Amino acid sequence: MAKKIKLVKSLIGRKDSHIATANSLGLHKIGDTTVQPDNAATNGKIKTIGYLIEVTDE
Repeated sequence: MAKKIKLVKSLIGRKDSHIATANSLGLHKIGDTTVQPDNAATNGKIKTIGYLIEVTDE
């Protein structure tokens, strides 16, 4: 099963590590979406920047 991730809040003014996490998921600007596998690494990234994104199961 995969997760669809959408960036809904700006990365401006966020911690550098949170910006890097978003970029590693392929999210660079508001409205960007990506589909990622449902595994431990992805879930950790989602937990880190959960306040910036929307996640739906696909």
